[in-house]
Amino acid sequence: MSRRKYAIGLDFGTESGRAVLVDVRRGRELATAVYPYPHGVIDRALPVDGRPVRLWPDWALQDPADYIRTFQRIVPAVLRQSGIDPADVIGLGIDFTACTMLPVLADGTPLCTLPEYRRNPHAWVKLWKHHAAQPQADRINASARALGERWIDRYGGKISSEWFISKALQILDEAPEIYQAASRLVEAADWAVWQLTGQELRNACTAGYAAMGSKRDGTPSAEFFAAVNPRLPELLATKLSANVVPIGGTAGGLTAQAARWTGLLPGTPVAVPIIDSYACVPAATVTGPDRMVSIMGTSNTLIVLGEEEKIVPGIAGFAEDGVIPGLFAFAAGQSAVGDSFAWFVANAVPPPYHAAAHRRKLSVHQWLEAEAAQHRPGESGLLALDWWNGNRSVLVDADLSGLVLGATLATRPPELYRALIEATAFGTRVIIESFEGSGITVNELIACGGLPERSRLLMQIYADVTGRELKVTAAPQTSALGAAMLGAVAAGQAQGGYASLVDAAPHMARLKPHTYRPEPQAQKVYEQLYREYLTLHDYFGRGGNDVLKRLKRLKTAGRAER
Repeated sequence: MSRRKYAIGLDFGTESGRAVLVDVRRGRELATAVYPYPHGVIDRALPVDGRPVRLWPDWALQDPADYIRTFQRIVPAVLRQSGIDPADVIGLGIDFTACTMLPVLADGTPLCTLPEYRRNPHAWVKLWKHHAAQPQADRINASARALGERWIDRYGGKISSEWFISKALQILDEAPEIYQAASRLVEAADWAVWQLTGQELRNACTAGYAAMGSKRDGTPSAEFFAAVNPRLPELLATKLSANVVPIGGTAGGLTAQAARWTGLLPGTPVAVPIIDSYACVPAATVTGPDRMVSIMGTSNTLIVLGEEEKIVPGIAGFAEDGVIPGLFAFAAGQSAVGDSFAWFVANAVPPPYHAAAHRRKLSVHQWLEAEAAQHRPGESGLLALDWWNGNRSVLVDADLSGLVLGATLATRPPELYRALIEATAFGTRVIIESFEGSGITVNELIACGGLPERSRLLMQIYADVTGRELKVTAAPQTSALGAAMLGAVAAGQAQGGYASLVDAAPHMARLKPHTYRPEPQAQKVYEQLYREYLTLHDYFGRGGNDVLKRLKRLKTAGRAER
């Protein structure tokens, strides 16, 4: 009887890294481990010795050393928990937040690890939610419109401040010495694989989705980049690897050093990496068109596969071969979902409510949800906009901010909490309608991530607002499972894995039996509230009243004068 074979998936998130060890025949999770990054999200000051280096608003950085520590902690942890022989681990896959990028030397050394650059914020990893490159994104968008560039339509007509070229241009504008010193500007996903295998590559998922690359048309022309900044064509010529590899391939094998970090055998196959949200697609049983996956956590990402290239207003981007070879992966997103709920609990819930939750042995989130569930749709008289970290889709504007209407002296925290949940559901519906209006069918909605695991109220509200049945993935760590599936594909059939993700999905991915169905009465009320939401959405987001942008400029100026 042949021995069982296993794959490990590594999921690099916003606050932590996690690993799952999975049986490749059944998809059964044998062990999991989580490692919170010691430096977390660096958004106030650099973690350096001596005089503090303060960061400006909208900065979000990370320390790449935290990623190496993640390898060293969580892979050995799942091996210990499971007790399996490392020789039976046939492959390793990685997913990563995106666009998360960093400047490095030719051998992959991050500039922030060098003494001469450590106090320069631009030498560090720029996390996906680093929004300080909005002026650069604005310049790219203005130049593209002025020059009639057609490629920008693939990104909904606007490049986000979160995307690779915006961040690269910010480095060039504000720290040309860092741009000059960097032999490469690289996605963190690709950098992580580089550290494991010694092989430099660019995965097709981030190259297409976050870096303006097209399998058919390549990147925008050097002439366009020169119009934005005369030195920017250098990015294409020397600072980006030309080795773009489709998802589902093998990046290489573990080096001897990486084997020591992880406890795995040297040469263990490592998959081409993928964006964390895209990894959820095959892990949610989706390997073909018309089924949308909603990855719900600190932010929301919605992804649907299609056979043809479509232009979708406000889309975050798409990547051909970004998940399944031969298909387009279209994505949109919301920049703050779980993050907005966490902000509310941390900053707007009075101590008596914390005490009440403690007495009932519940988290504050659980207590607020239980109280909010007692209210019917519309009962609070509240309506919110879900832009607490800007708007990724469909407005693509990081300068927008949140809003709550209808508050009175009788308003209580559970009502506000519910209004924030409802706002994120309305934002999701805007995205779905944008896809469908562009000819991309959405017949089914499958949710995964931390929020569906924790909040039945949230899932029911999403079903009521969108008017769709919602299914939920069975795997609690869906991104990591998707990465493990890629590890099994990297190993291939000869080693006990699979030839493709399409082959792996029936064996390794599954859904929970419970389905959330719209409640007709709630759906009627939410239809009215959604129309009001759309009015606010367009008025404050499409130029009817730019007060949110003016307020942000005042805030930035006030902080600069302190």
